[in-house]
Amino acid sequence: MNQLSNPVVNNQIQVPEEEKEYKIENRFLVIWRRYKKNKAAVLGLIIFSFFALVAIFAPWLAPHDPYTYDLYDSSLPPSWDHPFGTDDLGGDILSRVIYGARVSLSVAIVAMLFSMVIGIIYGSISGYFGGWIDNIMMRIVDAISSIPYFFLLLIIASIMVPSLWTTILVLSIVGWTGPARYIRGEILSIRKRDYVEAARATGEKKFSVIFYHVLPNAIAPLTVLATLDIAGNILSESALSFLGLGIQVPTPSWGNMLSRSQELTTLLDYPWMAIFPGICIVLTALSINLIGDGLRDALDPRMKR
Repeated sequence: MNQLSNPVVNNQIQVPEEEKEYKIENRFLVIWRRYKKNKAAVLGLIIFSFFALVAIFAPWLAPHDPYTYDLYDSSLPPSWDHPFGTDDLGGDILSRVIYGARVSLSVAIVAMLFSMVIGIIYGSISGYFGGWIDNIMMRIVDAISSIPYFFLLLIIASIMVPSLWTTILVLSIVGWTGPARYIRGEILSIRKRDYVEAARATGEKKFSVIFYHVLPNAIAPLTVLATLDIAGNILSESALSFLGLGIQVPTPSWGNMLSRSQELTTLLDYPWMAIFPGICIVLTALSINLIGDGLRDALDPRMKR
């Protein structure tokens, strides 16, 4: 009786739009319920949300101008006026940490989006067409992946002028191979399914089949990969800035704040210059990894409701 209540076109039951929307909404609720069961993942979401809010409202939260230096207040320990102390040039560390959250998170998220777009397009084409096209495209990925990640990062960064957008570009260029390999594997398993064959039989164009039928069914696992990529980008940006190849002073980032305190005497005499940006990097990277683990479990269809 239920089948008779729905219109039939080309021997297929057409599901009303209201029912489709309900199923999508219900799926999100199921995923959220699964996610909430992972207490560590919820904690990670809370920590990351805190840093995200700090980054968004940085102009209102920072007690001092992060670009103002006063040599008379250099290397001061934490106090009421400077809760995180000051650096060797007299800059307020709390204000620079707050603005550094905006820079470091922006770089990590934008670089992740760029690398994901490149990887998804590249991997989709490779996996869908297969054959010699797939072989050539994957050999290119293998060649790039054979170079150690951080070594390749340093090579590209060293031949470019250090800046915020250069850092984003470098992270994007180096980071797209992982998503490309992953999406290619997913599409190889999806492209032979019945609904893809049906779309081909109706005469749809190949790129339409890829982006409207194949790719949406491979996006969910990529969500987990994207979150982990943000954590990796934060650490990579910090490492590049620490080595002087990333974000340049006076623009504050957690990485270049650490680079100002890399000398042993500074660490021993003025430890607060390294402790506070270091804690921010560790907590943010850890929180994103916890979110990624929680999403992986929540999106796994084998998990019980």
